[in-house]
Amino acid sequence: MPGIVYVIDDDASFRGAVKRRLTIAGYEVIPFPSGQELLDHLPDESRTGCILLDVQIPGLSGPDLQERLTELGSTLPIVFLTGHADVRTSVRTIKAGAEDFLTKPISSDQLLHAIEQAMARHEAARGQKRKLDELREMVSTLTPRERQVFARVVLGRINKQIAHQLGATERTIKAHRQRVMEKMKVNTLAELVSIAERLKMIAKGSSGTGGS
Repeated sequence: MPGIVYVIDDDASFRGAVKRRLTIAGYEVIPFPSGQELLDHLPDESRTGCILLDVQIPGLSGPDLQERLTELGSTLPIVFLTGHADVRTSVRTIKAGAEDFLTKPISSDQLLHAIEQAMARHEAARGQKRKLDELREMVSTLTPRERQVFARVVLGRINKQIAHQLGATERTIKAHRQRVMEKMKVNTLAELVSIAERLKMIAKGSSGTGGS
């Protein structure tokens, strides 16, 4: 899977060696000698990628850079590298969402496996984001009344209840409900509830049961 690998390490010879290895494997490689330089040239989140990050770089440390990137909303997986195994640091970075924690020296196979895993995770995350964006776009096409009906339908309200709550006829609510299903491109209530859960419009498992 092609993609971009951002390599942050203060050792120029190591950056060069990693760049050669990964370039041969088909990746685009963008190296930086410090974490601050990466922050000054933020990665392109629209492309599949990952960050290969040394723990003990001068200035902004690897874990601190991880925190900064998280604050900035970065979704790029991070593979940490260290010359000295440090359980405390590895636990901290993994808990914060790091993809992997590797100890130098590392073999080409180890490196490539970690990069492949990170790329796959980022691609999956991007796919989920694209789907959520599509769902949000569909919701945006609903009229205010259709949104009101949508919100009640996914909570298990039947047409009679919704009609009473909104001061409308059951027939009107049934028509709104049908349009909601059409615009959201679903055929069943379960699918509609699933969308509402994914968009965090309702808590997972909070819908009740209801007929039409």
